Amino acid sequence: MDLRPFYADLHIHIGRTEEGQAVKISGSKDLTFYNIAREASYRKGMDMVGIIDCQSPSVQREMQQYLDKGEMEELAAGGIRYQQATVILGSEIEVRDPGMGTAHLLAYLPTLALMQEFTRWMSKHMKNVGLSSQRIYVPAKVLQDEVVGRGGLLVPAHIFTPHKSMYGSCSTRMEHVLDLDKIAAVELGLSADSEMAGAISELDRYTFLTNSDAHSLAKIGREYNLLQLAEPNFEELRKALAKQDGRFVLANYGLNPRLGKYHRTFCSACNTILDERETTVDRCIFCGSKKVVRGVMDRILDISDRSTPADTAHAVPFREVSTQPPNRPPYHYQIPLEYMPGLGPKKLNLLLDKFGTEMYVLHHVSHEELTQTIGEEIADFIVQAREDKLSLRTGGGGQYGKVMSASRKDKL
Repeated sequence: MDLRPFYADLHIHIGRTEEGQAVKISGSKDLTFYNIAREASYRKGMDMVGIIDCQSPSVQREMQQYLDKGEMEELAAGGIRYQQATVILGSEIEVRDPGMGTAHLLAYLPTLALMQEFTRWMSKHMKNVGLSSQRIYVPAKVLQDEVVGRGGLLVPAHIFTPHKSMYGSCSTRMEHVLDLDKIAAVELGLSADSEMAGAISELDRYTFLTNSDAHSLAKIGREYNLLQLAEPNFEELRKALAKQDGRFVLANYGLNPRLGKYHRTFCSACNTILDERETTVDRCIFCGSKKVVRGVMDRILDISDRSTPADTAHAVPFREVSTQPPNRPPYHYQIPLEYMPGLGPKKLNLLLDKFGTEMYVLHHVSHEELTQTIGEEIADFIVQAREDKLSLRTGGGGQYGKVMSASRKDKL
């Protein structure tokens, strides 16, 4: 069977239903099931998207309506097809075992019927199954068994973020909470990359995913994966995560972790990101306050079980402590078009009208073609982003980093 590359972003929220019912309170009202599928297919160029609020009964009713009208098709191998994009049905769920902190898990199921069955089970253990990312009052391993028992895939979400993640707030090891043999993959999150995650040996066996965690249509595809599949459907995704039959993750495309809003430790007393080679996570080095939010980088260094050279313990030594298994895909820093300085909605639409999708612009359009369409300065930004030459301001404490510029010597 012919295997081909497909783009996939597997963590996208629904803000509201078309009837106006809230699903993800912090999500845009334009994030409906249909709008996500359409944006992914026509503007973003995503072949596969995971919508992770499909446990909501109101969302399920909308899905069924589009299937009944024939505008969407449920695939025999799992997933719902709309034009060029396949929707994978998922749910983000909060767990908290006794003695542990909170963590978010992603559960993916192959069919609407199985997701509806899962909803009926969760509704017995959850206060409001219609809302996104709600706490379920069963042990994490019980939830895991329910997902896997229905033929689903379980993926710990944004595993290093300071709030509601497996390593950032729940525990120092996944084995304290989950059955390691029933984890399909792990999602790194916006503030970490493969090299950083390689500091923890427990993760060596798992496929890494880089997803957007989109709360608006524009954020779809800010992180994504390139998968080698025969077709974009659930069963092919299962094989890719398990590295079976020639299916696998070809590459992860993510923000430079410095752009993530929790990359470095942040002091809320003096609004300072502690982006220093020598720092402490207990007290701000500038004002002395203990009101600090520990960043992802600092947390990983703290819980790493691989040896850290004593003289570089606080000098961002990930290349010194990180191990990358031979079959781990490359991690490419990719900056979405939305982040490019000077590229507003009008010029973005010019690009998409001429070249089709954001994926095609980011990966294939030449500097000359870009210059002819939007001017040399923005064309420089896009091409320099491909080569990781842009200057970045580090994020932390809930504030995203920012693309600044490239040095003059790197100008094209």
